[in-house]
Amino acid sequence: MGIAVLLAAGCGGDDDEGTTTAATETTATETSGSSATECTQVDQPAAKPDGGATPPTQDLPAGTAYELVFTTNCGTFTVTLDQETAPKTSASLVALARAGFFDDTIFHRIVPGFVIQGGDPTQTGTGGPGYSTVDVPPADAAYTKGVVAMAKTETEPPGTSGSQFFVVTADNSDLTADYAIVGKVTAGLDVVERIGVLGDANQQPTQPVVIESVTVRET
Repeated sequence: MGIAVLLAAGCGGDDDEGTTTAATETTATETSGSSATECTQVDQPAAKPDGGATPPTQDLPAGTAYELVFTTNCGTFTVTLDQETAPKTSASLVALARAGFFDDTIFHRIVPGFVIQGGDPTQTGTGGPGYSTVDVPPADAAYTKGVVAMAKTETEPPGTSGSQFFVVTADNSDLTADYAIVGKVTAGLDVVERIGVLGDANQQPTQPVVIESVTVRET
């Protein structure tokens, strides 16, 4: 089980069965215009066991668009999945969401002005679903504000995904094309920005930010 890595421009990274977070070489700067006061104070939920999820056996049906609606103690945001760029990862996230895998988990890593990262049931940055998928991102992949991509360990091939995801809060993160791009925030970007200021110098949340549920919506 490895440590999933998000490195700054010019560096690579990876994600594992125990998808994790990583150090960044960028300077953490707070996102302007966001307010932490709109987050409800909650207790941090207990950690969940690592692994144990069942991978999907096929891609999502063609002709149907899928959204993941994240309900958190800081508000709700919606991610529209990119089934063309990341078909295997999209199917995996939908299956995990429907199984309640993300419910009562936290954003365990928050780097102001860079990313927010969640999806680890163990809350340590080393956990995952117990399996991985691979959707290699295009060479011109751009990790800009609102893009949702998958974390991976430093030794894994580009596009490897477990369950840990990150949402970019920088205008342009300058990340290299190593991380599977699974979609984009299409509603509630202000909520993501609100969460994005709740990180300290060690990239740890300054208060619990809990994913209460993730609902799958078909359109």
